[in-house]
Amino acid sequence: MLDAGPGGYRLRVRSGRYDDLVGKASGVHGTGWEFAWLDGRAVGSQPSWSYPVLARALLRRAIGLLDLDTGSGELLAELAPLPAHTVAVESWAHNTPVARDRLAPFGVPVLTELPGGEEEFDVVLSRHGRLPAADIARLLRPGGRLLSQQVGSDDLAALNVALGAAPPHLQRWDATVAVAALQAAGLEVTDVREERPPVTFHAIEEVVGLLSVSPWQIRDFTPQRYDRELRRLAAVIRARGEFTVAAHRFLVEATRPPKR
Repeated sequence: MLDAGPGGYRLRVRSGRYDDLVGKASGVHGTGWEFAWLDGRAVGSQPSWSYPVLARALLRRAIGLLDLDTGSGELLAELAPLPAHTVAVESWAHNTPVARDRLAPFGVPVLTELPGGEEEFDVVLSRHGRLPAADIARLLRPGGRLLSQQVGSDDLAALNVALGAAPPHLQRWDATVAVAALQAAGLEVTDVREERPPVTFHAIEEVVGLLSVSPWQIRDFTPQRYDRELRRLAAVIRARGEFTVAAHRFLVEATRPPKR
């Protein structure tokens, strides 16, 4: 329960309840970008556009497709039927075997490094993955197109502040920075969108679960290390009924100009 005093709210819970909730949430494991356990819990983070819809439109006439940082291959499988020549890249050892199992029925090889060729693909996709501008320009055929949705450097930054943690990213990463890099690599940017949709947590276990499967958000996170801060945030959530922060998403579409 909560007591209100001169110093603000103080959380008083039976240790078993708090520890059980946090322990269960910190035991969540995920692959790729699958956060199904959050369904019905943390609310938000989706931008106004639909990345799968935009990607499908690009694939209608594509012969070659490269999916960068495919995760566990869940999005690429969702986009089927796929072009005849489709390649996925996933370098995180935790995801690679899962992606290979999932994409094998589609005949899609999963590499751990970028292909070494040139002008191999009509479309390059990167959802929440790397955006190596020079390599993308090298791998795209003239007239080929890039579609990328990125997580910006301000993503959930207020959550780090609330827990007294370092910022999630030391360098700025937003649409302006990405566009400049793509243009410097010789690509023509045709569409740019950037939004900061709200994300609302209704219980402390949602926060712990998210941080447990997102090691890039707070790099030294463990429930034990942040126990005091988590209990303080739990009190805020119980008092207000929720805790809302801002996500940070941006979308960039670009084309490799045809050869003159």
